[in-house]
This record gives sequence, structure tokens and C-alpha cells, in this order.
Amino acid sequence: MYSTAGKGLQSTGFSTIRYGLALNLLSIGRLKFESYEVDNIRPLIAASPVFSRLLTQLGEQKLARVIGVTEMVAGSLIAAKPFAPKASALGSLGAAGIFATTLSFLATTPEAWQERRGEPKLSLAGQFLVKDIVLLGASLLTAAESLQAEQHT
Repeated sequence: MYSTAGKGLQSTGFSTIRYGLALNLLSIGRLKFESYEVDNIRPLIAASPVFSRLLTQLGEQKLARVIGVTEMVAGSLIAAKPFAPKASALGSLGAAGIFATTLSFLATTPEAWQERRGEPKLSLAGQFLVKDIVLLGASLLTAAESLQAEQHT
């Protein structure tokens, strides 16, 4: 099937995806405790039907912190694969939910698109969000790898 070099590359690739994903979530989650990041996410959460309700109930700062803690917990769980593959799979599936949610902002945030002249074009906010397609895929891959590791323990 795979050559030794291919298996080594695959293993290195999965580790890079896993720990890069964990680092991204930990870093982005930590930023939710900064006031400038609360300002940055305001248009996204205010335009979202789900998050706008939470925004009303919790306020901007508290909601940002809840989001940040959720991201940091998911990142920590993803990184735990060597000693807790089932928990890592749960963190990866949680991250997939996070990225699916942020991708929904493409549909709910008017600022995600530039004025429509011909075909729709992503704005800077939309370009920021569209990268989450790759992170969603990485989350699904790390979930699958963790579930496979759990079966072999």
C-alpha cells in the first residue's frame, strides 16, 4: 500500500494538522479575552440568528469569553490524542462544529460580501471566514484519526 516514506509523510502530515489546529484554536480562543477581538467579532455575532440571541442574553464580552473558552477546550482536547484519543476525537468534532458555525457567517453577515457587481466577491471579512473550510476538513481528519487510534488501544 504505502511505502515507508509515504507512511512517514502521512504521520508527519497528521501531526502537523493536529497540532496546528490545536494551536490555532488555543491562540484564537485566547484572543476572545481581548477587547479589540470583541470589536472584531461584533459584526459576525450580531448578524447571526443564534449568536445575536446569546449576545442579548450575555453581552459582548461574556459571549466572546464563552466562545474563547470553547475554542481553547477544543484545542486542548485535540492535542490530547497521544494519551486520550477518544477525548481528542470529541475535541476535533467540537472544532468541526466551531468551523461550520463560522462558515455560516458567510450567509448571515452582510459585511462578508462586497457590493454585488456581477458575481459575488468576498470582502476582507469573507476572506477571513472562507479559510475555515480547510480547518473544518482538518477537524474531520483529526477526528477520524483519533477514533481509529481509540479502536487500536
